[in-house]
Amino acid sequence: MARGRLRIYLGAAPGVGKTVAMLDEGHRRLDRGTDVVVGLVETHERAHTRALLEGLELVPRARVGHRGATLDEMDLDRLLARRPQVALVDELAHTNAPGSRNEKRWQDIEELLEAGIDVVSTVNVQHLESLNDAVTAITGVVQRETVPDAVVRAADQIELVDMSPEALRRRMAHGNVYAPEKVDAALANYFRVGNLSALRELALLWLADRVDEGIGRYRADHGIDATWPTRERVVVAVSGGPEGEVLLRRAARIAARGAGGELLAVHVARSDGLAGPTLPDLVTQRRLTDELGGSFHTVTGDDLPEAVLDFARGVNASQVVIGSSRRARWRTLLSPSTTEEVITRSGDIDVHVVTHRFAHGKGRRVSRAALPKRRVRLGYALAVVGPFALTEALVGLPEDPDLPLTVPLFLLLSVLTALLGGMGPAVVGALTSSLFLNWFFTPPTGGLTISQPQNAVALLVFVVVAAAVAWVVHRSARRADRALRAQAEASALAELSHTLLGSTDQLALLLARAVEMFGAEAAAVVHRGRSGSEVVAATDASLTPDDLRREGLPRAEADDAHDLVLVGAAVPAGRQRLLAAFAAHAGAILQRRSLQASAGEAAALARDNSARTALLSAVSHDLRTPLAGIKAAIGSLRSSEVTFSPEDEAELEAAIEDSADRLDALIGNLLDMSRLQAGALVAHPRAVDLGEVVPGVVDAVAEPERVQWHLDPAARVVHTDAGLLDRVLGNVVENALRHQPAPGCVRVTTSALGGRVHIRVVDTGPGVPEGDRDRIFLPFQRHGDAPGGDGVGLGLAVARGLAEAMGGRVTAEDTPGGGLTMVVDLPSEEEAG
Repeated sequence: MARGRLRIYLGAAPGVGKTVAMLDEGHRRLDRGTDVVVGLVETHERAHTRALLEGLELVPRARVGHRGATLDEMDLDRLLARRPQVALVDELAHTNAPGSRNEKRWQDIEELLEAGIDVVSTVNVQHLESLNDAVTAITGVVQRETVPDAVVRAADQIELVDMSPEALRRRMAHGNVYAPEKVDAALANYFRVGNLSALRELALLWLADRVDEGIGRYRADHGIDATWPTRERVVVAVSGGPEGEVLLRRAARIAARGAGGELLAVHVARSDGLAGPTLPDLVTQRRLTDELGGSFHTVTGDDLPEAVLDFARGVNASQVVIGSSRRARWRTLLSPSTTEEVITRSGDIDVHVVTHRFAHGKGRRVSRAALPKRRVRLGYALAVVGPFALTEALVGLPEDPDLPLTVPLFLLLSVLTALLGGMGPAVVGALTSSLFLNWFFTPPTGGLTISQPQNAVALLVFVVVAAAVAWVVHRSARRADRALRAQAEASALAELSHTLLGSTDQLALLLARAVEMFGAEAAAVVHRGRSGSEVVAATDASLTPDDLRREGLPRAEADDAHDLVLVGAAVPAGRQRLLAAFAAHAGAILQRRSLQASAGEAAALARDNSARTALLSAVSHDLRTPLAGIKAAIGSLRSSEVTFSPEDEAELEAAIEDSADRLDALIGNLLDMSRLQAGALVAHPRAVDLGEVVPGVVDAVAEPERVQWHLDPAARVVHTDAGLLDRVLGNVVENALRHQPAPGCVRVTTSALGGRVHIRVVDTGPGVPEGDRDRIFLPFQRHGDAPGGDGVGLGLAVARGLAEAMGGRVTAEDTPGGGLTMVVDLPSEEEAG
């Protein structure tokens, strides 16, 4: 059986017309003779939507019971038995009622598709899993119902139902989306113009990416290599050299000229594993690419121009940015540069060549020495002394040797010179040998004249062969040197990374490894500041900034503000890359430390905000009760319409006194809390007997007879502030009583666990789902209230804030058999000691 086809109408927000578009499509197909039924449509009491249902067959909904309520859901079994050609199923991301066959509606739709039924559905962009965090950041509303992006991407057709924010707000104002009583709140919150504009952009960009994926698949399926400039993609080729920053910034400006332009940086690494650019240079260019809003890619290849162009064609790029060649001009005459090759092979891709101060050999010079200096010196000595010695030996023979014998001998000498000293000594040796050959062994001897043409050719070939062998030796030596350096660097960095992963003090370990690797006396990380240098870390505690500022000390830049400095070591040019890699590791460690410090500061700010929130909650919630009692009692006593007996007056006066005492205690605690957050006051923890606190808390609640308490003798003494603890327990117990069904009782018990004391306040009320337990501590909310509906009570915010100020915490967990248990976790006196 052929799988059904899925069509999805995607919208940026509720009310843009997705359901209407789906029903219009249903009518269109019905008029065409297609068997269409409505599996499920949510009209949201909109008259126009209800009118569109007329003429369409509706499959009756299934009734699902849950917690004493009856919910309507799509009847999947009946719809499968009906087997229409097309089913209209609204709200793809909907979560089915517990007890349904599938958890999500998109899973129901998957069964319909597998049965060969075409489905038309709807979804809003805020329900896409990949965009959930972005939508939350924009609107401040967490979407609980999401659908995997893969489900939507797999649809055969995705059609955007678009509407400008202003038009959608007008629809809402006219009552075409929500009921009149909800319109003002919606327009002032979720449906602000800024929110709707951002959601619309998310929807357009997400759909544009899907369209781009479809174009990529089509081009791959049809073998299309030519560039389709549907979007301005700019590829910038970076080698890790000093010109990379100039190229990246220029490419970013080019990409920004067109709407939706993309910047892609590509670095081609050698497939033979030879050493390339330094790690810090690549890290810097990768970071700059991220800052410019682009993406950094690394590909492998020996043919650099072809690798760059293959990448550009693979991403359907329209332009390539590349720098002017750093090779000297005379070398480009011998062989074309990478830049010229890219231009020649680019085809229909535009190539921008950016000049820079390092072009054509200008600016920073790169050392090309490959052989050790000692070998080069020995090579020059052999190039000068060798021809003399060989000539002396040949001249001393009884018979004069012929040219066919002497030329190979001198050629052998030139090859040995090339093998020993490389290009320079080989050229000197070849020229010296050719002079000796010409003078002593080429007729007529005793002069530089050559009488026979073949002898001239032989000498010329001799020089060419010697130079060619020298060039091969020199190049092989350079490549071998680079390979050895790359292997040494890779081994050292792999060992360093492995060691750092298991270390708690990574910077100290890195400095110790640097001392071992470079044979230094000491190593240090120095901070460069306007007022001078500062030693951040060092293997020798006696090092001062003045010691590390001395000229000639090997140093490498770790980041924008720090250097890695070695003392008592000479780092050769061949190991500068390794030193730079160590410095890059040091910079990463420092950055991680900075991020950890920032996270700690953010956590401290969060705790401060939590305490301030608790303070506001207490002011708005707990101050109101005693003030209302005092005002009511005084108003009654001053009333001239009622005459109270002495007993009634005494009762009212006692109520005033009791409320004033509660108000005084509360204000004192809140002022202490405020001073604590300002740093002017610390909590005063001491040994507190819960047997003195819990009874007072129970007596102070509204219905003390509904509270039962039992204290474990082993969990009776805690180390805390008694006044703050009284507020915490009072709020938690009052909250439990509020949700405890009558005539049941709230239980307060204690237990000891791992040096901590847990005070449990247990109720058997409706409980709270696990996913909502953190939100019940948000202030100014109650469980079940609209629109938040995520809080259990205002007092819980006070309880958590005060508990954390004392070094404790308040958490929520299930009550076995149903209900909620609030756990107040405090240090015991033994743990504090």
